[in-house]
Amino acid sequence: MKKLALPGLSLLLGSMLAFAQQPPAHRSQPTLILKDGWTLQSLYKVDSPGEVVSTLKFHPQGWYAVTVPTTVVAALVKAKKYPDPYFGMNLRRLPGMTYPIGQTFVSLPMAQDSPFLVPWWFRKEFVIPASFQGKTVWLKFGGINYRANVWLNGKQIANAEDAAGAWRTYEFNVANSAQPGKTNVLAVEVFSPTENDLTVNFWDWNPAPPDKQMGIFRDVEISTSGPVALRYPTVVSKVDSPGNPAAHLTVTALLKNATQHPVRGTLRGRIENVEVSQEVDLAPSESKDVVFDPTSFPQLDLDHPRLWWPAQMGKPELYKLELEFEVDGQVSDRADTSFGIREITSELNPTKGRVFSVNGKKVLIRGGGWSMDMLLRENQQRMQEELRYVQDMGLNTIRLEGMLENKTFFDLADRQGILVMAGWACCSHWEHWANWKPQDFVIAEESLRDQIYRLRSHPSVLLWMNGSDNPPPPDVEQMYLKVESDLLWPNPVVSSATAKQASVTGETGVKMSGPYDYVPPGYWQQDSVTTRGVHKECEAGGCGGAYWLNTETSMGVAVPPVESIRAMLPKEHWWPIDDWWNFHAGAHVFGDIHLFTNALNVRYGKATGLEDFTFKSQLMTYEGVRAMYEAYNRNKYVSTGVIQWMLNNAWPSIIWHLYDYYLRPGGGYFGAKNANESLHPLYGYDDHAIWVVSSQYVDARGLKLITKVLNLDMTEKFSQETTLDAPADSTARILTLPDIAGLSATYFVALRLEDAAGKVVGSNFYWLSTKAETLDWDKSNWYTTPALSYADFTALSQLPKVKLKVASHTERKAEETVTHVVIENPSKSLAFFVRLKIDKGPHGEEILPVLWEDNYISLLPGEKRDIHATYRTSALGTAQPSVEVGGWNVSSQ
Repeated sequence: MKKLALPGLSLLLGSMLAFAQQPPAHRSQPTLILKDGWTLQSLYKVDSPGEVVSTLKFHPQGWYAVTVPTTVVAALVKAKKYPDPYFGMNLRRLPGMTYPIGQTFVSLPMAQDSPFLVPWWFRKEFVIPASFQGKTVWLKFGGINYRANVWLNGKQIANAEDAAGAWRTYEFNVANSAQPGKTNVLAVEVFSPTENDLTVNFWDWNPAPPDKQMGIFRDVEISTSGPVALRYPTVVSKVDSPGNPAAHLTVTALLKNATQHPVRGTLRGRIENVEVSQEVDLAPSESKDVVFDPTSFPQLDLDHPRLWWPAQMGKPELYKLELEFEVDGQVSDRADTSFGIREITSELNPTKGRVFSVNGKKVLIRGGGWSMDMLLRENQQRMQEELRYVQDMGLNTIRLEGMLENKTFFDLADRQGILVMAGWACCSHWEHWANWKPQDFVIAEESLRDQIYRLRSHPSVLLWMNGSDNPPPPDVEQMYLKVESDLLWPNPVVSSATAKQASVTGETGVKMSGPYDYVPPGYWQQDSVTTRGVHKECEAGGCGGAYWLNTETSMGVAVPPVESIRAMLPKEHWWPIDDWWNFHAGAHVFGDIHLFTNALNVRYGKATGLEDFTFKSQLMTYEGVRAMYEAYNRNKYVSTGVIQWMLNNAWPSIIWHLYDYYLRPGGGYFGAKNANESLHPLYGYDDHAIWVVSSQYVDARGLKLITKVLNLDMTEKFSQETTLDAPADSTARILTLPDIAGLSATYFVALRLEDAAGKVVGSNFYWLSTKAETLDWDKSNWYTTPALSYADFTALSQLPKVKLKVASHTERKAEETVTHVVIENPSKSLAFFVRLKIDKGPHGEEILPVLWEDNYISLLPGEKRDIHATYRTSALGTAQPSVEVGGWNVSSQ
């Protein structure tokens, strides 16, 4: 049902509620969002039962004022009860944080003296409009973690045995309890999850708060209908690919009879000028999925539809479906949804890798793993900014491993043309099937049903994974598959994120064989399906190379720029690296960053302090992330995709991200952005060849590739210009670099790709070593492959200091501001790894988030670049933007 929020109303007018209204022609039933005006308290401090707490007789003295959605700890932090748990080691100061550092709390019991071992009360007083009188009133919870007893006006609506499961949604008919025109009281007694519950799970990504994210973490809504409610309107598309001249639509929705008697009515639907209708009979209290299929309703066969495409393949076109159910000449309920006409399919390639296609065209999956906030806090503006970062990096996919985001996330992905991989979490009780009790099977099945209902209408959703680190056993997999079939799930289903065969569905065509910690950049191209095998060896580890779809992998550590380290740690722990740093790493084997640090000290020279270490970290992360994406791009469609582990973090972290918690893009961000440009020249670490990859879906003709090999002193050792065409979605070896005598210990390969008009359409710059970087494959494990020898880039310290010419001007364009930076290297030396920042005035705070056209760039002697940065005008406040320039051998200015 469509909902429009009107915040800030007084209690007397439906205080702290959102009252949705639309023009009469398409009005949905009114919806109230219960957001503000809640109070929160521990059961320790409440003597009254729910029958009393949920009435006006009860007066909540000393309760915390909170907004919902929220977890208990998030609310207490917002109320200043606890210090900022994201800073330093403050999280360990919270009560109940007695579990061992570096362990996964989700699988451990709470301490017996934890204040979160007992339930907490959420209480809300609100006015239900008098206009709700005589209608069916529905109370909906979008997400409760983990169990709840629910009371409304002194009557129990649900108990903790039935209302259990973090990923379930709940809707209750409360017509007999609601009091339209009066003040109502809703009381929810929430229980924290145990170590044997199907709960929210970050596993080894980051620490967990002491309440294990207990709370009401999604919206609470009250809506009305007539005798029958209409839910989950959905359109499933089949497209006549590859020409796509026609599409065939199936429309479905859930009808819920709220009465104790049979109901007959008419379900009507409209998509622009296409209309359908059918008579429906519902038994007493029956819920029924109703389907319009194109066989019975040929008007749902559309000629020349506007197709939904991922953004890099075309335009993500959206249509609108409007449905209404009529009983005895009166509309009982209305609902609408946006949808895209598209069909996603997959098949196994000759090496048994799974290839995805959208509307008949292959798509290489390039993405990152998503994390929700550690305290499950929601921030719509931040979410919008993060999805803009995804597109800016040239990524096309986000993976949600158990992080099944809110509707805003999927609506944004639909509109922006970003694909979403969704599925259950790894490890913990979610994969402890042998220990499941009968109720766990019920919770798992109902959780899947609720999520499939919720997600199936979104064109952005690419697939569903029924498992993560392991495929479910046959009984669980069959249970899941039946739900997906019954609800007309329109997308591919994969049994797990691994290459392990499922007993029911067989081959997955995907893998999650690592690495997760540091490997040199050449790793990704040296490890291949032809040299390493694809089953037993890969599952044992050390097979993260560029073939198949790697559902989670990376070079691991992602130390953020120096400003972020200073923001997350107190000054006395900035340097050297200590346990405070490690607390912001991961769990288990990822509890520190020694593999990365050791490699950095050998490859670039021992770090001398915080600024030196963090800057060298950007260098090493840039080359590592770039190499990973380049390898998968180059090898398509033997490689079918890669998900960087991870895209973002739940809290300030020094591992697994492409941009940090403060939305500060660093080396990894721009390594990814460079690798994923639509026309891209690249160097093969394995074959010393220069390749050109096209990720666009139109041909590019008359291109010119300029290849240069340069010594440290900028002496040119090799140069060649090559004319070429780049067909749509192609990859091609253009030339192989010859053996070159007289190379300096560290040397450079500069690549420039121009179109027929001489405009630069792709570029790349590598720093390489004459010392071979070799890997010890025999000692590979599930998270890394060690090196026998590392490249030597210590000669970079010999680069002369360079002072750049910098000029800038700024344009304010309503909500966005664009700063143009013209930067020139007037010297005869290389200006290496130049970082640009936009500050709020000279020496002010960096403006974030920001979309840089390019950054961490290198300028050859005499080279000049015009680079722009885009950011929110509101981020400036009253300050003037100030450009800050620094770099490896660049004087700060």
